[in-house]
Amino acid sequence: MVSAVFDNLLEREEGVQPWQYDRSRAPVAVKVLVAGGFGVGKTTFVGSVSEITPLRTEAVMTAAAAPTDDLSGTPDKATTTVAMDFGRVTLDDDLVLYVYGTPGQERFWFMWDDLVRGAAGGIVLADTRRLRDCFPALDYFESCGLPYAVAVNHFEGSRAYGADDVREALSIAATVPVVIMDARRRDTVVESLVTLVGHALDSTPE
Repeated sequence: MVSAVFDNLLEREEGVQPWQYDRSRAPVAVKVLVAGGFGVGKTTFVGSVSEITPLRTEAVMTAAAAPTDDLSGTPDKATTTVAMDFGRVTLDDDLVLYVYGTPGQERFWFMWDDLVRGAAGGIVLADTRRLRDCFPALDYFESCGLPYAVAVNHFEGSRAYGADDVREALSIAATVPVVIMDARRRDTVVESLVTLVGHALDSTPE
């Protein structure tokens, strides 16, 4: 499935999708979430893959947030997502993903209950330097019964770990896909989303 999707993306004319010029081929729209800790790369993930200008709801961080925001792992971060990120990507001639990035800070987690409605699956974005930060997203998707995959966003200067090492550290089931990727690279983001869609189809074929 992955190779077929990549071939399709390479052959498709830039900016024009089959369903845009052939109205008899209405695409199947699938909603997916991208969740994870603060500063793990969710906004970058959505922006890297979106074929439209992504919607971002970032706000400048101020001194007022200092008591609640832990910047020890991301000292250079100056903005934060306060509602969601949104992008769209066509994976195949008749399959369009609507990708929603969730806010990572705890005080915005109430948004997750609205964003998860109608979602077919979720990506848990993880940073191996701060694996504990992805546990709330893992717990949330588990409690919702939402199929999910773990995408390890590799940061420059961080130690490289294999998928099996990450799986063991997070204590997740063998059936949950784990991929190593770079949120700045569109090809690895697409691969993560294709992996999630395949897992969601296997988990909930209806």
